[in-house]
Amino acid sequence: MKKKYFTVGAVLLCAGSLMFSSCIGSFALTNKLLNWNKQVGSKFVNELVFVAFWILPVYEVSALADVLVINSIEFWSGSNPVAQGRTVIDGQDGRYLVDCDGKGYTITSENDGSKVRLDFVSDTKTWNVTVDGTTHELMTFIDDTHVRMPAPNGETMVVELNQDGLWAYQQVASSVLTAQR
Repeated sequence: MKKKYFTVGAVLLCAGSLMFSSCIGSFALTNKLLNWNKQVGSKFVNELVFVAFWILPVYEVSALADVLVINSIEFWSGSNPVAQGRTVIDGQDGRYLVDCDGKGYTITSENDGSKVRLDFVSDTKTWNVTVDGTTHELMTFIDDTHVRMPAPNGETMVVELNQDGLWAYQQVASSVLTAQR
């Protein structure tokens, strides 16, 4: 009798686990962005890039694209479009193509043809963002312990790659963003 209850209980538990599971997707675009950030440099450089991408809402946009578009495509088709060399993102305001060429990333709007480019220039050790033909430095490695980063107020600041330098950069970013609200 006990074996029968155990078997019935095990079957109900398995059936329940299947009924209450969901597919949330792999968040491939966001994970690729985070993995790229982990390869940029030391943990302090990684944190600086994280804060800069938080200020520029890069992480928020990638997570939103994953949630609304890419994970849905992955769920219904069984394949993730980010795994390919070109990613197509259908957003509320249009369609975007993200191309990775191994040196950087190009994001193209199919609506108006505008492009945003992210490039690493190894000669100057700089990550650049190019928008409408105008290039802005995102981060420049000065030496092994310092980088030059944009501040939210439009200026640049030298950040030491340690906990104190990271904290100082976060304070500048937070104070400017708080003042803008």
